[in-house]
Amino acid sequence: MKDKKILYISSEMMPYLPETKTSKMSFEVARKMNQKGAQIRVFMPRFGLINERRHQLHEVIRLSGMNLIINDIDMPLIIKVASIPKERMQVYFIDNDEYFKRKAIFTNEDDTLFEDNDERAIFFAKGVIETVKKLNWSPDIIHIHGWMAALVPLYLKEYFKNDSLFTDSKIVVSLYNEPFKGDLNDDLINKIDFDGIDKEKIAILKTPTYNNLLKIAIDSADAVIKGSEEMPEEVETYLANVKKPVLEYQSEEEFVDTYIEFYQNQI
Repeated sequence: MKDKKILYISSEMMPYLPETKTSKMSFEVARKMNQKGAQIRVFMPRFGLINERRHQLHEVIRLSGMNLIINDIDMPLIIKVASIPKERMQVYFIDNDEYFKRKAIFTNEDDTLFEDNDERAIFFAKGVIETVKKLNWSPDIIHIHGWMAALVPLYLKEYFKNDSLFTDSKIVVSLYNEPFKGDLNDDLINKIDFDGIDKEKIAILKTPTYNNLLKIAIDSADAVIKGSEEMPEEVETYLANVKKPVLEYQSEEEFVDTYIEFYQNQI
């Protein structure tokens, strides 16, 4: 993978957030590919419980300052960056005071989903892509982890479809069996429609469940990886009917060579 450009986009990643299957594999995959000589960029949300002082986050002024329109409202985009010690890896953080200042990730203290998680997901997707455009960095592979990043493939294939920077990029989505309780805001489909994305392509999001978000990611991906040993039955059934490469679950100890081969088959 030497000198191949890989963009990693994740809802959550160690060491900045607690360990989950998503956060651990997001870190391990990026770390291993970095060690193999790939040129990588890593993006995640800057959730408010991330300790900026301990992890030495700092704002990148030249990348910040853009406003993203979310459901007809201008929302300022702030970009921060930190380095992971000993790994020679930089991580870019998508930030906005309205969406990410609160000291929690996806739910409030009674484990109820935040009402604006739908807008946070749209903001994150558009924020990552706009920042990569500012970097003028054209990735060979774009690898998605986690449900809050699930709209990225859709926005790349629809909202940013005429952007030449991503013309040759291949989108790989890792799916995990880490569902949230309940649904996102029922207005999600209308907020995506506001961005001019065909409602027929997102009709499944009339019911914005965890599984349906994964299906939207699958639909716009070029290839799929099962990141959990057991997947939701509904997602397994959906995958059985897609005509695109699907990599079966690989253990944390043995995934490296298989992932490299899978990447190379897409490029």
